Amino acid sequence: MPNVLSSPTITPLGKGINRKKFIEEALLLVVGAFCQATAYSIFIAPAGIVSGGVYGISITINHLTKGLFSVFPNGFPIGGFSLLLNIPLFLLAAKQLGFRSGGKTIATFLLIAFFTDLFTKYITHGKPIVEDDPFLCAVYGGAVLGLGVYLTFRVGSTSAGTDVLARVIAKGKNLKTSNLIIMVDSLVVLFGLLAFADIKVPLYSLVTIFVYGKFVDLLSPENPNKAVFIVSDQIDSMRKIIIEELGLRATLLTGKGMYAGMPKQVIFMIVERKDMAKLKRLVLATDEKAFIATTNATNDTIPPII
Repeated sequence: MPNVLSSPTITPLGKGINRKKFIEEALLLVVGAFCQATAYSIFIAPAGIVSGGVYGISITINHLTKGLFSVFPNGFPIGGFSLLLNIPLFLLAAKQLGFRSGGKTIATFLLIAFFTDLFTKYITHGKPIVEDDPFLCAVYGGAVLGLGVYLTFRVGSTSAGTDVLARVIAKGKNLKTSNLIIMVDSLVVLFGLLAFADIKVPLYSLVTIFVYGKFVDLLSPENPNKAVFIVSDQIDSMRKIIIEELGLRATLLTGKGMYAGMPKQVIFMIVERKDMAKLKRLVLATDEKAFIATTNATNDTIPPII
């Protein structure tokens, strides 16, 4: 029976990362949040596009509350309402899924909310950047949103959102997370259709969702999950990287080389796309002779620690 790498306490965020790398990741995180906020506040929300997820709900609530409250004459702030949804979703994810990138995720959704309301108040004033052309807003909003999400993934963060709810529902069940995300986002778009009472809302929203998805795939063509095999003579060092620094899970397989007949240990793991770049960088920085092989993983669920 194969040995399994145990799971000790995860080290605090940023430990073991040099200052240059920390600054680089912080800048990418801010730029990623900036791009996502730009997409929502300048292109998507002013054009009445409901892009799914937490911000799709927030855009719809903003539309429904316009003129209802004197303190918010232009509707409940989109960024502010997104926080009311994201905070409990994040706490749910931390409890059920054990978020490894907790600090980064909190910083990401706080920055997106802050920039979104800032841009809406001082730049767009709730009006689209391109008048009478929601199609352009749908296309460019999706592209800028995709760029922001890609940069967020690059630093191992997420913007929380309804995909967290989908992952919690899928946990321990024979359900594909991607299918659940589509279902949840579809319900959000339907909510937008009922609120705006305009058939063009879901049509333009689907354009945004399509462009956003394709843009993320274009920038990072890897599947969301990858099966990774690592062959290295420095197993203890690899264990420290995988378990302590990245907070990932892995199984240690025992084999034998066919050429020399020498015993070999192979690390097998399922890795999300957002963790791949960092994993490769740390492994090769520790053992430049390490062999890393990846393949598509068809199972969306990550196996539990045994």
